[in-house]
Amino acid sequence: MALNSSSYYSSRSCSISTQFRKNPANPHSVSPRSAYFGLTSSSSSLNSDDTAKPSLSVSADSSSAPKARFVARRTESVSVRPLERPLLEYMSLPASQYSVLDAQRIERIDDKTFRCYVYKFKFFAFEVCPVLLVRVEEQPNGCSINLLSCKLEGSPIVVAQNNKFEASMVNQISCDTNNQSNSSLQKLTSDTVIEVSIEIPFPFQAIPIGTIESSGTQVLEQILKIMLPRFMAQLVKDYKAWASGDTSRQPLGNGGI
Repeated sequence: MALNSSSYYSSRSCSISTQFRKNPANPHSVSPRSAYFGLTSSSSSLNSDDTAKPSLSVSADSSSAPKARFVARRTESVSVRPLERPLLEYMSLPASQYSVLDAQRIERIDDKTFRCYVYKFKFFAFEVCPVLLVRVEEQPNGCSINLLSCKLEGSPIVVAQNNKFEASMVNQISCDTNNQSNSSLQKLTSDTVIEVSIEIPFPFQAIPIGTIESSGTQVLEQILKIMLPRFMAQLVKDYKAWASGDTSRQPLGNGGI
């Protein structure tokens, strides 16, 4: 399975997307390609029964600066025609057999941990490039991609926020095992939730918090809207390669996720 704007908004599974896919032949290979991470577009409030999300515990000091909170969620589904090797078998591969779908964006740290470079995007007048560290946990019919930490790169004022925000992200990837409606097709789904809480830098404190939160949420939603469909398309493509017996497990992306 897979994990998975230069000038636009730029975690089976980043949020961001992130993207990677199982690689039985060479589990530790990383080749050039396009995460998605995976990262999703209609925002919604988190309910108390939402999946617990490991969060980045780099928070601000005991400062009195106001904070803004951004939350975005998106669910993306695609229909897949099962081949000779079942989709569920593909989704059940251990994380150690994932192959990175886009080596230009994803770096394997160990069997279950990956570093993902999200596209650069503009937030107000500043350029931001998140770098995510995610861990994949296998599940019966898919996997869960969880954010371990996040570092911001870009403009100096953006880099200065690295000790002043908290972030969490979960991307649940699963395949539908219920074939009653159409036995010739199965549904592959990615459900992603991102939440960011950040201390508002002094230059922005004159802007109403509601305006900042609305803008930040729109940015997260746009990231998910762009990246998830591309990630899912690569996931399906990788499944077809795996099901055909392709042992090369070449990356499928070229930085376009």
